[in-house]
Amino acid sequence: MALSTRTLLLYLLCWAKWSSSMEIPEEAFVQERIQQPPTITDQSPKRHVVYPTDDFVIKCEARGNPAPQFTWTKDGKEYDPSQDHRVTIASNSGTFTIKNSNGNLKAFQGRYRCYASNDLGVAISEEIVFITATIPRFPKESAKRIEVEEGDPVVLPCNPPSGPPPLNIYWMTRKIQRIQQSSRASQGLNGDLYFSNVQSSDSRNDYLCFAHFSRTRTIAQKEPISLIVKPFVLPNDTESPGSDIDLSAANSIKDRPPRFLTPSGSSSEIIALRGETLELECIAEGLPTPQISWTKIDGDMPKRKATEENFNKTLKIINVTELDDGKYECKAENVFDTVKHSFSVTVEAAPYWIKKPRSKVYFSEENAELECEVGGQPRPQVQWKVNGKPLNETKPTFNRKISQGVITLTNLQLNDSTVYQCEASNERGSILANAIVNVLNLAPMMLTPDDQKYIAVEGKIAHLHCKVFGSPSPTVFWLKEDMETALEGQNYFVHKNGTLEIKDVQREDGGFYTCWATNILGNGTTTSMLEVRVATEIVVPPEDLMIQKSAVAQFKCHAEYDSAFENDFELSWKKDGDEIYSDQTENDRIVMDGDIIQIINISEDDEGVYTCVARTSLDVVTADAKLVVIDVPGSPEDLELRILTNQKVKLDWQPGDDHNSPITNFIVEETTFEPERWHEKRRVDGNTTSVILQLSPYVTYQFRISALNEVGKGHPSMPSKTFTTESAVPEKNPKNVRGEGTNIDNMKISWEPLKPIDWNGPGLRYSVSWRRQGVNATWNEQIVNKHHYFVMNTSTFVPYEIKVQALNDMGPGPEPKIVTGYSGEDIPDAAPLNVAVEIMNSTLIKVTWSEVPKEKIRGHLQGYKIVYWKTRSLLERRKRYVEKHVLTFNGQRSHGMVPGLEPYSEYGLIVMVFNRKGDGPQSGPIHFKTPEGVPEQPAFLQIANFAKNSVTLIWGPPAKPNGFLTGYLLKYQLINDTEEIGALNSINITDPDATKIVVSDLDTSSKYKFYLNAYTRAGSGKLITEEGTTVIDGGKGKWKISDAVNVSQNFHILEGLEPGSEYTIRLMAKNWFDNTSIFEDVIETRGKAYAGIHGGISTQGWFIGLMCAVALLTLILLIACFIKRNKGGKYSVKDKEDARADPEAQPMKEETFGEYGDNEDKPLKESQQTLNEAMKPTGSDDSLAEYGDGGSEGQFNEDGSFIGQYSGSKEKDAADENGSSIATSPIKA
Repeated sequence: MALSTRTLLLYLLCWAKWSSSMEIPEEAFVQERIQQPPTITDQSPKRHVVYPTDDFVIKCEARGNPAPQFTWTKDGKEYDPSQDHRVTIASNSGTFTIKNSNGNLKAFQGRYRCYASNDLGVAISEEIVFITATIPRFPKESAKRIEVEEGDPVVLPCNPPSGPPPLNIYWMTRKIQRIQQSSRASQGLNGDLYFSNVQSSDSRNDYLCFAHFSRTRTIAQKEPISLIVKPFVLPNDTESPGSDIDLSAANSIKDRPPRFLTPSGSSSEIIALRGETLELECIAEGLPTPQISWTKIDGDMPKRKATEENFNKTLKIINVTELDDGKYECKAENVFDTVKHSFSVTVEAAPYWIKKPRSKVYFSEENAELECEVGGQPRPQVQWKVNGKPLNETKPTFNRKISQGVITLTNLQLNDSTVYQCEASNERGSILANAIVNVLNLAPMMLTPDDQKYIAVEGKIAHLHCKVFGSPSPTVFWLKEDMETALEGQNYFVHKNGTLEIKDVQREDGGFYTCWATNILGNGTTTSMLEVRVATEIVVPPEDLMIQKSAVAQFKCHAEYDSAFENDFELSWKKDGDEIYSDQTENDRIVMDGDIIQIINISEDDEGVYTCVARTSLDVVTADAKLVVIDVPGSPEDLELRILTNQKVKLDWQPGDDHNSPITNFIVEETTFEPERWHEKRRVDGNTTSVILQLSPYVTYQFRISALNEVGKGHPSMPSKTFTTESAVPEKNPKNVRGEGTNIDNMKISWEPLKPIDWNGPGLRYSVSWRRQGVNATWNEQIVNKHHYFVMNTSTFVPYEIKVQALNDMGPGPEPKIVTGYSGEDIPDAAPLNVAVEIMNSTLIKVTWSEVPKEKIRGHLQGYKIVYWKTRSLLERRKRYVEKHVLTFNGQRSHGMVPGLEPYSEYGLIVMVFNRKGDGPQSGPIHFKTPEGVPEQPAFLQIANFAKNSVTLIWGPPAKPNGFLTGYLLKYQLINDTEEIGALNSINITDPDATKIVVSDLDTSSKYKFYLNAYTRAGSGKLITEEGTTVIDGGKGKWKISDAVNVSQNFHILEGLEPGSEYTIRLMAKNWFDNTSIFEDVIETRGKAYAGIHGGISTQGWFIGLMCAVALLTLILLIACFIKRNKGGKYSVKDKEDARADPEAQPMKEETFGEYGDNEDKPLKESQQTLNEAMKPTGSDDSLAEYGDGGSEGQFNEDGSFIGQYSGSKEKDAADENGSSIATSPIKA
């Protein structure tokens, strides 16, 4: 891209001063040969301690162009490693290795310095001090035994061998267990073990000191020390050593003020080195054990740097500076005195840089300035060198001036490239710096390759690199696309290294960019392309959760990202900053699935901040959510029971962890007489940590505390100590004192015994007192241990005044209350008088009577009883079995209502009073009759025959007419499947014995609904309904009915049939409640010729036997089907009646069905089939009707349905005499 003249002039005006502080980068050497003086890049540590077991490498690496040559000095004299056969030299390097196999390394001890030189100058390393050392070991010595008297101080010496730091000292036993340390016994900085005062427990024979030198990986062990602590013997003590000693007396004699074991004297002078750690130590002996404290006398203690360690015996100050100079003081004190020791601390420092000379690249005719300023204590000596030689030993140059640590070089030329050294030293050490002056003229060299592609995301920062080198340093600016002016604005910034930074990248920032680099010797360019992608965004961040312990926590995090990152997108999770890896999920307890993470069975360890990390190759976005685990509170701690009075204590405690749910209440529980049974005593607010409890006398208490929060009740605390209260007289008397007789001549006085908590003392007893109420008599008294007492030989039901008082060995309780009791009851001896009955309606009466006098009741009145029974129905001529019913009316009453009676019936009743003992005598019986009522609904309603425009209805009279029937009312209407309903027509049937009617003038093929109810003089009864549809045409033949089939038969022969004809045969049940077809089949008779050949076969014996067998099998099958259909076979009607709610027995009226033959009546006695009262008729249009008493011949309609005569309702009781019957099955003719 060409740059306009206007832009070039603009930037040439900016080159008033060139920045020349850059070094030659590595890439410049690759592109072009550029000369550079040597630079030391690596060297061995300034101090190197070597053990005979190690190989020793003395390292010196440098770079430069031309490649540097290396030479060495040892102790200031030239040393050529290449001429020493004991060392190995690395190629193209100044490094050499001294092999341990060469023998004694001590010959190589000394101070080494490396020189790296080429045509442009010489660079030198700092001095490398090489020291050899031996493996540290404790000297040979015998085991030491130290005896000391109890209470005296003692010091166990360690005296570790010398060796390279760091050194760690440990005091241990033979079992490699650390000696426990405390303010009384602790280890000093020198490794010794100090006892301020010894105890008998300190006696042991295996005190071992271990010295650990980590640099040599060596642990040295000292011979064991035996410490024998002898018991203290009082002066003038003539008893044997084994006799008991008064330790408290011994201690009082041994008590003494503090004295320092270390340091000695009252003050010390300490020199500390800058940057290192200062440790001041004071260890004192005395009894009681002295306590140590520290202060700085002439200033404030250094903040955040000073700490007290080793039970306050050591003051540690890290990273010491000159500001830490001053006077420090330690103080040891106990109850007897105080001693002090002061430390005067002087901070010295090895030389350190204040201004360090730096290497630079200069352009011809530039000026250079090298500064070297150092600090240190004592003040360091500073020396300048050039190419490794002291400046005063080199030839002066006209353009170099030296003044106060600054070298000034003017009008530099290409041949002025060289290396200067500034070296400073004092007693504490030395430092050295190489400063390269490299004079170079070079047009801009573009070190960043051309056509670089960068990718950035919206809203982030993009960096486009433009690394360039030149001398003088080039000026760098950037252009975009075809722009002629440099990029500027708050979103663009060009770094010193040429990199363009674009802030808040947007879509429009995408495109091609050009980097221009220019100096007075030329210019260079490089192009780059920036592609901008959509930033990754978390659109559904995880939400904070508060979850109960053991539940499941689930976080969801959904992110959207640029489609170009499809294969580069990753969603991960962190907990408290640590990555959660999918293969570290604790036995599947943590499940990561897509953008969801689940933590199952959470615990307190799962609490924390969960971070969703959505990451692409270019951007990372995060979203945090906090997981808080809530649980029941932890157990309260530190229960303390304080006694206030004999019956009052104060309980204090400290709350346990609330587990992130505030404690709402504390529950105080107590146990008294049953140690393992706890009872809640008090509940206090969650902010309370103490409670005052009122206690009962003569009780041993123990308490515990539980905390309550919204999650639930936490585990209880450890129980408190027990506390037993002193005895006292009872404070309560028994409750629920009662007096009542168990016989007519006694009275039982009873009460609720006192609970043990209310005994208040030993020997609990009860004082029972009684006297006749209303009589001026003295109290009778009896002391008992039970909780009841019998008063014998009393009059019947007499009131007594009663009181019961508690007493124990300490005395009686409070004065008891007087209650009234009664002696034993007897049954009443009088019946109610003036019993009368008022008829309310056909099913309800009101009974009244005069109350029995109180003295006749002879006990506590409980109420009155009415006993009533039904003698007969007024529709019957005979009386029936009497079943009595009882109604009880509690309390003082003179009347009662008796519901649920049967209409039109005769009843009797009596009234009696009763008390707790029993019923009194009965009143005289009263008889009454209930009026007529409305009848029940007809027993059934069925359509017996369907015709073209008429139907034949049959029904059964109501099972309970509740009076004399006066007739029926039949209503019907058209109900075809349309919204219209026909008019309601009525037919008044005045014959109460009617059970059949033909309804005419109906529409053909239409559906009708029929309503029927019965009437008595009391009114109409409930309706029964039936629906049916008229037909279009009638049937082809007429039905005929055979003789009735006796239940003892198992076959029946039909005669008079026409040969070669088809017949339909039905077998019907014959009763009021069900006339459905049991069996139906179509048969065809043989032709005439066949019949002629075999005429009379029905008279053959073999045929009759065969037919009997077939009939018997068929009958068995039909019986099974019939029984299944009616859910049970034969059963006792008497059992059924006994199970009914209404025990009224039905009259035993034997009736027969009329039987029909061709020309004559054949009476046949049959039992009515027992069926459920509620069984409904099936409504089948081909069912057989029941028979009446008249015995008139049956007829058939055109469609074949039978029209019969019907008798009145059969009483259910009649079935009890004969049992149920089942008709026989038909057979083919």
